[in-house]
Parts: sequence; structure tokens; C-alpha cells
Amino acid sequence: MKEKYKMNKKVIKTQKAPKAIGPYSQALQADNRLYISGQLGINPATGKLAEGSTAQQAKQALENIKAILEEAGFELRDVVQVQVLLADIGDFGSVNEVYKQFFAEPYPARAAYQVAALPAGGKIEIVAIAEK
Repeated sequence: MKEKYKMNKKVIKTQKAPKAIGPYSQALQADNRLYISGQLGINPATGKLAEGSTAQQAKQALENIKAILEEAGFELRDVVQVQVLLADIGDFGSVNEVYKQFFAEPYPARAAYQVAALPAGGKIEIVAIAEK
């Protein structure tokens, strides 16, 4: 009988990113992949959304992703896919300007969507997958 492959899973948690606001992990590492839950522009020190524009919340969300990556021993260059959820797709251009400050070529694959609403009244939420 063929032996079934068992995936090694590890919960990733850091104080340098906001605590989960529901029944989920900040990230889950499965073998050499890291699945990062959607990150809002919440400052982990205050527990509040970054004030101001969608771009400012995007910067904080990406800082949160960076902190989670580092906790797991990954880097921004290991990110292979990103999903961007926006309250207003009209903010796409300003988010791209912030995004370019975090990622370099070859850029991760990406999708962006306008959604009806985001948790905590956020203007943006970013999901990422990284692989070593």
C-alpha cells in the first residue's frame, strides 16, 4: 500500500502584526509555502486602522505582511501571489505606488478586486502566498 504524504503545518504568529480578529491564524506555513491571511491597514501597536488614505492603509498592510514573512523566515522576494481587496477600485493607482515600494521585479502574480465592504471599516485588505 502506498504511504500517504503528510504535510507539515505550522502556525505563524507575531506581535509585529495585528492579532487575528476572528477564528483564523495570521499565517500558516505548509512545508515550503506560507499562506498569509488578509491583512488590513491596522497598526499592531495601537490596534487601529492607519488614518488617512487607502495608500496609507496599504502601506501598513504591507508592513504587516512583511513582519509575518520575517517571523516565518521568509522575505518579500519569496511572495509569489498577492490578492488586493479594495473598498474603491479607484484607489488602484495609489496602491500601486505603495506596492512598488515593497516588491521588485519579478513582481508576484496579483489580482485586485473591489468589494462591498471590508472588516473594521478598512479601505484595503491584502492576502499573500510565499514560497521558498
